[in-house]
Amino acid sequence: MEIRHIRVDDAEKFMQLVQRVEKEAKYMLLEPGERNTSIDKQKKMIENILKENHSTIFVAEENAELVGYLIAIGNKAKRKRHSVYLVIGILQSYRGKGIGTRLFRKLEEWAENHKLHRLELTVVTQNDAGVGLYQKMGFEIEGTKKDSLLLDGEFVDEYYMVKLI
Repeated sequence: MEIRHIRVDDAEKFMQLVQRVEKEAKYMLLEPGERNTSIDKQKKMIENILKENHSTIFVAEENAELVGYLIAIGNKAKRKRHSVYLVIGILQSYRGKGIGTRLFRKLEEWAENHKLHRLELTVVTQNDAGVGLYQKMGFEIEGTKKDSLLLDGEFVDEYYMVKLI
């Protein structure tokens, strides 16, 4: 298992990975089939992220297959450049095998090298596995976003979680 920065030539595999994760995972923001993208759009998005100093994508790769990702989205505003917003996704069959931990460790190395101070994310309060992973990695619940998402016809809350480094 290799954890590495994404490359432009990963665009098609990355697009397929994100679509599979969204299909398998109950708690992702976008529902299966809701994401409208193409390989060209995906390449452009990766190129743009790679040009920025305050955003990145890490992927987990096993046997030439992408099985997980961690996206760090920085902010261009000077007053928010010290923070990144995170999105993580791992294929169902690879969850619980330490990939999330390894992705977060790689992210923290990158964040320290880029003089970042704040890592933040949101997670559905019922996502016990996600909340557990984030707490294990040192994230704390900062607040609750009430009725944040409409999931299967019901409003659900999200935790706002943060790790200061």
